[in-house]
Amino acid sequence: MNFQWQGVFPAVTTKFTKDDQLDWWWFEKNIEAQLDAGVDGIILGGTLGEASSLSDDEKYELTRRTVSIVGSRVPVILNIAEQSTTLAIRAAAKAKENGASGLMMLPPMRYKATDQETVEYFKAVAQSTDLPIMIYNNPVDYKIEVTMDMFEELASEANIQAVKESTRDISNVTRMINRFGDRYKILSGVDTLALESLCMGADGWVAGLVCAFPRETVAIYRLQKAGYHEEALKIYRWFLPLLELDINPQLVQNIKLAETMAGLGTEEVRLPRMPLNGMERDRVVKIIEDGLNTRPELPDYFNIEKIMNTI
Repeated sequence: MNFQWQGVFPAVTTKFTKDDQLDWWWFEKNIEAQLDAGVDGIILGGTLGEASSLSDDEKYELTRRTVSIVGSRVPVILNIAEQSTTLAIRAAAKAKENGASGLMMLPPMRYKATDQETVEYFKAVAQSTDLPIMIYNNPVDYKIEVTMDMFEELASEANIQAVKESTRDISNVTRMINRFGDRYKILSGVDTLALESLCMGADGWVAGLVCAFPRETVAIYRLQKAGYHEEALKIYRWFLPLLELDINPQLVQNIKLAETMAGLGTEEVRLPRMPLNGMERDRVVKIIEDGLNTRPELPDYFNIEKIMNTI
């Protein structure tokens, strides 16, 4: 599938049953809600997808099922988070074999690779596949930063096409544009910095709270891109307390609780994760309740040209 790295790409959660099996009923219900809201792609096996606790067989079954659900409506992207180059190349091949349209790639896991090692890792995978690749640049959580000079070296690989910008440094959007023009598409990877990143020229949003609030997320993106900044900002300001649940060590539990309260999932996580409890759960429930109780009325963002007549 030919596609552009632009728009809203949910990093979807993996749904589990109470006996720790993949929960296809809730998974499909959530995917359909994302599609109905107008998302532009689906990302599987990221942090929110509890990738570190999934077997390879489960990852590829998720890929096949998701491709079956979405058909040709949007691309399905599989995250690669491997410990060796050989395993990453194998994962890329399996992703394509099971129907993925693209890859999101983290640097090598566990081992803190040097800049040269990281570049060669990405290059080796890119040269092994024709799938388009988005580099996930998140030094805060994964301890390796993909620098501007490293992106310069990676520019020779045509299928390395985008970056999930999660450094928490908004100025990196401008640095990437100043240095590379439109060579790389830039997608914000931090919910609480998404609108700011879009204002600075980012092309898209790899989103987390979209899992529970898909329509609000897509509305913000489309309004901002269409030039309706004040309308996007109004929704974003309502959304911020919820978006802050994404920048927390328990982001998976937080977002699964939000999905549950929004009617789009359950709180089931895979051990060693456990659902929130006690005062922390009460705190998060209050944030979600407040958001649900004040949920804004959204304009018809599918028909942006009509919005001017309603505001």
